[in-house]
Amino acid sequence: MEKNYYEWLEINENASSEIIEKAYKTLVKKYHPDLQEENNKQIYEQKLKKINEAYEVLSNPEKKKIYDDNLKKVKNEQIQEIYEENQNLKNEINNLKNNHNYNIGNYDNNLQNNYNINPQYDYNNYTQNNNQYNYGKNYKYNYTIQNIKYKLKSLIKNIFTSIIAILVIILIFYILWHIPFINSYLSDLYYNNPIIQFIKNLFIK
Repeated sequence: MEKNYYEWLEINENASSEIIEKAYKTLVKKYHPDLQEENNKQIYEQKLKKINEAYEVLSNPEKKKIYDDNLKKVKNEQIQEIYEENQNLKNEINNLKNNHNYNIGNYDNNLQNNYNINPQYDYNNYTQNNNQYNYGKNYKYNYTIQNIKYKLKSLIKNIFTSIIAILVIILIFYILWHIPFINSYLSDLYYNNPIIQFIKNLFIK
């Protein structure tokens, strides 16, 4: 049953005869072709025919009873179909699960048979891998220690070189200071240069 007269009249299936009549009159006024635009008149004529057909059945108690019984029967059939589809779907899901578990079990057995996997082999393999991992960790640790030692040696060497350079500069300055004409020149520069005197006055009062 494709026709649902209750939907055509926009009412509930439990509507009383008064509500059916009221709904019919309201829809006739609302969708009457004479009240619509010229382009839409044909559409509303077909809609008004469906409204009249629904009212003709639902306003007649005998026709309404026959229609309601058929409607109930159709709905029960639809519910039964939905239930059966649901059961079929559940069965298919269970079959898929069982097949999936079966395939996983076969895969595990084939894997063990093909590669002769056993606990002893796994333990030895794990031990070997673990030793390799520890060796890698020790290598990284030793490399880090050597790197730190190299940087310390480079730092000490740079400090020692800087100290030697400073001592050489002091020695050169000391030798030059004891040369008479250089000593005289530096003394005149010290006492007669206004910039040097200004800096001296800032720090020595």
